[in-house]
Amino acid sequence: METTAAVLWEVGKEWSVEPIQLDAPKDEEVLVELHASGMCHSDEHLVTGDLPFGLPMIGGHEGGGVVLEVGRNVSWLRPGDHVVFGFIPSCGRCPSCSTGHQSLCDLGAALATGRQIADGTSRHHAQGQDVGTMCLIGSFAHHTVVHEASCIKIDAGIPLELACLLGCGVVTGWGSAVYAADVKPGDVVTVVGVGGIGAAAIQGARLAGARKIIAIDPVEWKREQALALGATHVAPSLGEAFAVVEEASWNRMSDKVIMCMGVGSGELLVQALGITAKRGRVVITNIHPAFEMTATISLLDLTLMEKQVVGSLFGSGNARADVPKLLELWGNGQLDLEALVTRTYSLEDLNDGYADLRAGRNIRGVLRYR
Repeated sequence: METTAAVLWEVGKEWSVEPIQLDAPKDEEVLVELHASGMCHSDEHLVTGDLPFGLPMIGGHEGGGVVLEVGRNVSWLRPGDHVVFGFIPSCGRCPSCSTGHQSLCDLGAALATGRQIADGTSRHHAQGQDVGTMCLIGSFAHHTVVHEASCIKIDAGIPLELACLLGCGVVTGWGSAVYAADVKPGDVVTVVGVGGIGAAAIQGARLAGARKIIAIDPVEWKREQALALGATHVAPSLGEAFAVVEEASWNRMSDKVIMCMGVGSGELLVQALGITAKRGRVVITNIHPAFEMTATISLLDLTLMEKQVVGSLFGSGNARADVPKLLELWGNGQLDLEALVTRTYSLEDLNDGYADLRAGRNIRGVLRYR
């Protein structure tokens, strides 16, 4: 079939919205009609080259849509089912999945290639050549073919323009607070960066019982939004946050610091540890440039104060359990998804949406197709 998608042909170029040819789903694959896609910063990392995935590639990994067709050996999805994509596929059988770490599923090894999991080939074609898909999904498109391991079935009554955000940002932010940081009742938590991930981390820390939540972002209106989502204090930068954290924590500093800014910097790690309490934990959940190999850190501080630095992918969560759980929290009024969507765009306006992201005008932009 022919459909429309946004393709990145070269690093540093804009997304090209153009017709593509899409093959029918093969074994263990499904054809999905997309209704919405979140505009995550990770797709911007393709443009800048911070994520050196193989190009050309169709962008988008936060998506929600309706199944149109299923390939052979797909037993649990039917045409008409509503699905959210998990940007890390989950097989349910590898050592990581079977021990409750779906975010580290072995199938994730195929992400950088963008080719289909089952046979390493492509179902997407443009300008006479094969095209990869971001995180094996390619949700910057009106239709896509994905492996069933990337699909999470949801209730048909949930708006897909909200549900799509759980394919990456919401689970990543929530899980970074609840799982990776292991926020406990009474903790002092600092969230660095109030985009889609940081806004979800603030809500996760709030529901986990944090006593104080300090949100750091250089954009004033984002700091205001952070307060509306549950932050108790705000600061414009890590450097200016020291006194704020000191006052909020009664000089004990942050039990947990969650790094959620759009592009990570190893030079800032020493400042993050500087606002971290004894036996406190810094969670690195944001993307750093792939070839950044150094970080500024006081190893003496790390040892003498027993501080921790941990990484977190997809919030260290289990998407098949966490997506339905978080949608139930939304349905109960305990999780605010609407507040995360600042603006909506058509697929043709994708480049304008990313210009808004770079300018700090969005918590999360969402593409709506229908």
